[in-house]
Amino acid sequence: MAAEPECGPEQPARSGPGGRLLWVPLGGLTALVLAGVVAWLADRSGLADLLWAAATVAALVPAVGSMLRELWHRRYGVDVIAVLALAGALVVAEYLAGAVIAVMVATGRTLEAYAQGRATRDLRALLAHAPRTARRRAPDGTIEVVPADQVVAGDELLVGPGDVVPVDGQPTAAATLDESVVTGESRLVHRAPGDRVGSGVVNAGAAFGLRATADAASSTYAGIVRLAREATAQKAPTVRLADRYAVAFVPFTLLLAGLGWLVSGDLVRAVAVLVVATPCPLLLATPIAIVSGLSRTARHGVLVRDGGSLELLGRARTLLVDKTGTLTAGRPKVAETVPAPGTTADEVLRLAASVEQLSPHVLATALVEGARERELGLAEPTGVTEEPGRGVRGRVEGRDLWVGQLDSTPPPWAATARDRAEEAGHSLVWVGAADGPLGVILLADPVRSDASRTVGRLRAAGLRRIVMVTGDQPATARRVAREVGVDDVLARCAPAEKADRVRAEVDRAVTVMVGDGVNDAPALATADVGVAMGATGATASADVADAVLTVDRLERLADAVEIARYARRIAVQSATVGMGLAVLAMFAAAIGRVPPVAGAFLQEGIDVLVILNALRALLGPGTLTSLRRR
Repeated sequence: MAAEPECGPEQPARSGPGGRLLWVPLGGLTALVLAGVVAWLADRSGLADLLWAAATVAALVPAVGSMLRELWHRRYGVDVIAVLALAGALVVAEYLAGAVIAVMVATGRTLEAYAQGRATRDLRALLAHAPRTARRRAPDGTIEVVPADQVVAGDELLVGPGDVVPVDGQPTAAATLDESVVTGESRLVHRAPGDRVGSGVVNAGAAFGLRATADAASSTYAGIVRLAREATAQKAPTVRLADRYAVAFVPFTLLLAGLGWLVSGDLVRAVAVLVVATPCPLLLATPIAIVSGLSRTARHGVLVRDGGSLELLGRARTLLVDKTGTLTAGRPKVAETVPAPGTTADEVLRLAASVEQLSPHVLATALVEGARERELGLAEPTGVTEEPGRGVRGRVEGRDLWVGQLDSTPPPWAATARDRAEEAGHSLVWVGAADGPLGVILLADPVRSDASRTVGRLRAAGLRRIVMVTGDQPATARRVAREVGVDDVLARCAPAEKADRVRAEVDRAVTVMVGDGVNDAPALATADVGVAMGATGATASADVADAVLTVDRLERLADAVEIARYARRIAVQSATVGMGLAVLAMFAAAIGRVPPVAGAFLQEGIDVLVILNALRALLGPGTLTSLRRR
C-alpha cells in the first residue's frame, strides 16, 4: 500500500499574519537557484554548480528521512522517485536539474500547506470561538462568572449583549441571535421564550435569561469543536485515489528508467526519466482538491471528519435516511384539538399549555408554542409535578388538571379523533380534570419543507437509490415516503434492523446513512458515510458520524454531496491529466529526447499547472455556476 506522499522538505510552519514563514523554504531554495544562475552568467560555473548542489542536498535530506520512515512501516510512495531523482542528479553532476527538482518539491509542499491553511480557516475559527465562561445566577440572585464547564442542566444564566451562549438552553425572554458561526447564515434570528437555543451562537440584542438544558460537554457546540479538532489535526488526508496512482506509478517509473539505462548504457537517461517522473506536487493535487472540498462543506454548515469521508461522499450511490428529525421536523406541532362536550378547543389547549409551561419535554414545548400561535393567554400554574412517561399535574386558576396519557377507556366523543390519529401517525395528549377528560390534542410531526426538494437535488447529484427507514407505523411511514418521493420505505425498524439494512446496502454500493438520534448510531457507524443531523454534541449519533450538519436543514446534505462530487472530479481530473503528461515526457526522456535539466523544467510546469487546477475546488460548483451567469 502506498503511503501519503511526503517527499521534499517538511511542511513549513505557519507564523504571523498570513503565515509568512510558510514561504521561507521555497524562497530560500529559489534564492539559491537564482544565485546560481547569476554566477553562471558571470562565467563562474563552479560557484553555480556549488549553489545548485546545495539546493539539491537541502531537498534531498528531508526527503530521505521521510522515505526511510515510510519504508520502516513497510509503506512506500512517490517520495522514492523524488529521492532517486535528487540523488541521481548529484551522481551524474546535473546540478541545475537537481536544483529545479528541489524547487519543484518545495513548490508542491508550499501550495499544499497554503491550500490546507485556507481550507481549515473556518474550523480554526470555530475553535477560537468556543465559549469558555458563563454568567450564572446564584441562589441569592447575584450574577457570578464561572467556567462554562461548571454549568449544569437547570442552571439559570444571563447572556449579555455580544456574549457567546455557553450551553444549550431555553431563553426566558425574547432573544435576537447571530447564529452565523454555527449555521453559516448571516441573517439575525429571533427566538421566543422557551425556544431551543444552541451553544456557540452570539447574543446580537439585549441581555436575556437562559435556562440551561445541558452541560457544556453535551451541548451543540461541543460536538462541532470535537470534529473541528479532529479535522484541523489532520495533515493533508491520505486519499485512496492518490494511493492507487502511487502503487502503480512507482514500479512503472523505476522499470522505464532501468530500461532506458540498459538499452542506452547512459545513466543520464535514467536520471532524466526520474526527474520527469518526480510527481510529488502532482499527487498532492488530490489532497489539495479534497481539503478544499472540506472547506466548502464547512462553509455550508456541514462538518466532515476527513478527506476520506468526503471522497466516499462524492462516490455515494445509495442513501438511507431516518424519518423523524431528518425528513420530518422532529418537533411536534398541534394539528387538532378535540374538546369534550361543554368546553372549547381553545380552552383545552390554553389549560394544557398553562400546566406544561415549566416542562422541558418536547411535547410540552409543542403545546406551549401552539397556544402562543393562537394568542391564548396562559395562566401561571402551581403545584406542578411530573411523572416521567405519564404526564404532568398542576393547579391552574383553582382547578386541578392533568396532561398526558389516558389510563381509562377513551370516551365516545374522542373515538373519531383517536382513529384519525392512528391513521395519520399523530400523537395524542389528553387533558383532564378531577371529573374526567376535558379534551384531546393531536400532535403531528410535519415533513420538512425542504425534504422533497432535497431528495430531488440528491438524485440530480448522482444518488440512484434513496430509502427511508423508521421505527414508526407503516401507514405513517408510507405517507411521508409518498410526500418526499423516496424509492423504498422500511417501517418498524429497530436500531439493530437499521444497521443490518445499511450493511446490506453497503455490500452493493457506497452508502450514506442520515439520522439524528441515539438509536441511529449503530446504522451511522455501519454506513460508508454516516451523517448526523443537528450537531447534537455528545449524543452517540454525532460521536460516530463521519459528518455532522451544524444547522438543522436537510438541504445542506445536498450541498455537501454536490461539493464532494465536484471536489472528487477535480481531484481525478488533476491526477489523470497531470500523470498522462508526465508519462509522455518520461517516454521522451527514456529515448534521449529530454535531458535532465529540460525534464526538470517540464515537470515543474506540469506539476504547478495541475496543482493550480486542483485549487479550483476552493470555489465549488455553485460559485463557478454563478460566475458563468454573470
